[in-house]
Amino acid sequence: MTPIKKLVLSLTTAALFSIGNAQAALPAGTQAPDFKLQGALAGKPLTFSLQQALQKGPVVLYFFPAAFSKGCTIEAHAFAEATDDFKKLGATVIGVTAGNTDQVDAFSKLECRDKFTVTADPGAKVAAQYDTLMQMNGKTLSDRTSFVIAPDGKILLSYTDRNPETHIQKTMEAVKQYANAHS
Repeated sequence: MTPIKKLVLSLTTAALFSIGNAQAALPAGTQAPDFKLQGALAGKPLTFSLQQALQKGPVVLYFFPAAFSKGCTIEAHAFAEATDDFKKLGATVIGVTAGNTDQVDAFSKLECRDKFTVTADPGAKVAAQYDTLMQMNGKTLSDRTSFVIAPDGKILLSYTDRNPETHIQKTMEAVKQYANAHS
C-alpha cells in the first residue's frame, strides 16, 4: 500500500472512530429520567435516588460496563481521585453498572475507594432509559457514558467514549461551567 493510501485509510478510520465516540446517548438539554437503584458507598448498602441527589446540586452520573473489569477499574480510580473536587463544586458522583451487579458493594470499597456511590442496574433498565446500552459477550450492559445533570433535571453533558480516561475531564469541565454560571 502506498503512503498516500495508508494516510487516507488512517484518517478515514480515525474519523469513523471519533464519530462513533462523539455519538452520546440522551443529548444535552434533555430531561434526565429519574430513578432509584440499590448500591453501596464504602461497601455499605444504600438506595440511591437521583431526585434526592439533585436537591443538593448537580449530579455526575456515569454508566460503566462491569465492576472489576480493567477499563471500569481505571475509570473508578479516576473518579475517586476527582470526587473531592466535584464535591467542592457542589456535585455528587454516582456510578451505575449493569455488569457484575452482585459485586457493587466490594467495588465501591476497593475501586471507588469509599469516595462515591456505585449502584447496580440489573437488566440494564436505567441504562436503557438513558439510551446507553451495548452488547458484550452476549450480555446487555451499560456503555461507558457520562452525564452531568443540573439540579432542575436537565442534562448538561452527555458523553460516550469507551476510553475510561476522558470522562473525568469532560464531566469536570461541565460541572465547572455550571458552577461558574450559578455562583
